[in-house]
Amino acid sequence: MTSSQAIFSLALTIVLATGLAGCNEKRDPGFQGWVEADMIFVSPDEAGRVTKLNVREGDEVKAGDALYSVDDDLQRADLNQNKATLANAQQTYDRAASLSKTGSGTQANLDSAVSALRVAEARVATSETRMARRKGFAPVAGTIQQIYFREGEMVAAQRPVLSIMPPGNMKLRFFVPETELPKLAIGDTVR
Repeated sequence: MTSSQAIFSLALTIVLATGLAGCNEKRDPGFQGWVEADMIFVSPDEAGRVTKLNVREGDEVKAGDALYSVDDDLQRADLNQNKATLANAQQTYDRAASLSKTGSGTQANLDSAVSALRVAEARVATSETRMARRKGFAPVAGTIQQIYFREGEMVAAQRPVLSIMPPGNMKLRFFVPETELPKLAIGDTVR
């Protein structure tokens, strides 16, 4: 037998011995299953173009952190129009109140001016709320899991811009064969 044949024979013996030794080793069979997560989806109330994205996937956020902004051109125009209407209603009310004090105006005109003023104030408040909602804030603390819309993309109303996974919202579901069940107890650690 040549030296190269002896080396080959020795290597083959080592490989076979290692392979046979592995056969006696009891392996963990593992269990089949999946991971489930309950995500929190953050979306705008109205459609618009994403103008700023303050987070990336994997970022940790706290409740109240700014996440994104959506363009507010239409809401700003609506607010300006409602402020102009409010100024006009205030002027009409002031005139009606002044005439009512001197006895020249009627109560109906004053009541109408008060009503128009209240409606105009409510519309301004609504417009300001719509403007404030053009920015998305984190409703909960957690990790940014996925971003669905990037800067410059149009997002529809109620379509999520991103999702957040709060800690504790992840579940692991797996199946254990009946023969293995007696080996497990509630509270056992699994990997």
